[in-house]
This record gives sequence, C-alpha cells and structure tokens, in this order.
Amino acid sequence: MKEISNIHIDFIRIVRNKFSELMQDTEKAIVQMEEDKLFWAPNNHSNSVDIIIKHMSGNLISRWTDFLTTDGEKPTRNRDGEFESTIQTREELLEIWSEGCQVFLGALDIIKSENLLQTIYIRNEPHTVMEAVIRSISHTSSHVGQVIYIAKQVTPEKKWTTLSIPKKQS
Repeated sequence: MKEISNIHIDFIRIVRNKFSELMQDTEKAIVQMEEDKLFWAPNNHSNSVDIIIKHMSGNLISRWTDFLTTDGEKPTRNRDGEFESTIQTREELLEIWSEGCQVFLGALDIIKSENLLQTIYIRNEPHTVMEAVIRSISHTSSHVGQVIYIAKQVTPEKKWTTLSIPKKQS
C-alpha cells in the first residue's frame, strides 16, 4: 500500500499532466482557427471561444489564488464580465488563457500531502483540496471540449489537424 506522501506526489503529477494536455489541446485548437472565428457564436445563448477562455481563466484565477486561506469565489472576480466579449486578438486570448493556467499550476506546486484533505471553501461551501482540484479539472475539461467543438465547426475540414487519433486510424 502506498504511503499518503506518495499518493500526494502521484495525484499532483497526474493532475499536472492531465491539465497540461487540456492546455495544449486548447492552444492547438485556437491556433487552427481563423482569428475572426474566435469571436463567433452560433446564437445568443452560446458562447464564443474568446468568452469561454475568458471565463475559464477568471475561474482558475479566482479559485486558486490564495486558495488555502480565502474563499475560491473572490470578491474581486467579475464573473458576469467574463461573458462579455472584450478580447481583441488571438495573442491576447492566449495570454489570458496562459495566465489562468499558470495560477492553477502554481497552486499545485504548493499543495503538500497534509493539504489534500484540508477543507477549503468555494462560494462558502466546504471542499477538500482534492475535491476542489478535481472540480477544476472537470470544469476546465468541459469548456475545453466546447472550444475544440467550435474550432472543428468553423475550421474547414481540409485545414483541421485532429488533436487525437484520426478516424479509421486506430
């Protein structure tokens, strides 16, 4: 049976690797899109890639800044503002994405084995650090799927490079 400290090391390694894959897939999808398509949404009930990225970044920054000592929903977060299109370029979009990702990855660096089961709060609701990490990975992966889906829809098929194993090439 593994010691708790080894479980901690494995957990952080696995989370870091999976999150890095999500980051890379997001960036690979974004760079394949024509820049104007980053701001396209199919209807008023849907979000464009720029808004999804802005929201994910805002969420990661709020959740993982000072996460051991403050609530994950920071009073400075403007969640409603995350759903307003203010990003102007692909470079700005990628910078905002990177900022949120770096906050999360930096938070992983400070988690010690004794923190895994420590209670922290998100919107005044208790979570263990482990639960909060899994919650963030789940939230991020669902939105990354949205980004990839939009990218595939708006990028001509002949220009799209698949992010996984292509069909009929297993």
